[in-house]
Amino acid sequence: MTHQEINQSAPWWHYLKYAIVGIAFGIVFVKAEIISWFRIQEMFRLESFHMYGVIGSAVATGLISVLLIKKFNIKTLSGEEIKFHPKTFNKGQIYGGLLFGLGWAMTGACPGPLFAQVGTGATVIIISLLSAIAGTWVYGYFREKLPH
Repeated sequence: MTHQEINQSAPWWHYLKYAIVGIAFGIVFVKAEIISWFRIQEMFRLESFHMYGVIGSAVATGLISVLLIKKFNIKTLSGEEIKFHPKTFNKGQIYGGLLFGLGWAMTGACPGPLFAQVGTGATVIIISLLSAIAGTWVYGYFREKLPH
C-alpha cells in the first residue's frame, strides 16, 4: 500500500493535524498584520517596508530550506525522497502574475490568508474567497486553451 493510499483511507480525525497547523498559521498571519488591508495597501503604494520584509524573509527561508534539503538529502516524515523538478518560464506566468497582483491590490486579499481574514470577522472577504474559488474553477476549465 502506498503512502497516498494510506492517506485516502485514513479516518477523518487523521486530518486534524492539518487543521491545527492551519489555525496556528492563521494566528501568525493575524499577529504579524500580514492580512491587514491597510498593510497591503501600504505595500502597493510603496509607503511601508513591512510586507516586503515579510515576503523577503519568506523567500530567504524557502531558499535556505531548499539548499539544506538538497545538501543533506532530507526526506519527508514518511521517508520519501524530496524531488525538485526544473521549471520552464512561459509568458502565461506574466499574465497570471499581473492578474494576481491586480486582484490582490484591489481586494487587499491574497489567497493564503483569506480564511484568516474571514476568521477575524472581515466577512466581506467571503466575496473574495468565492471569487478565488470561481477563478480556480475557470482556470481549470480553460487550462488547455491558455498560454503555458
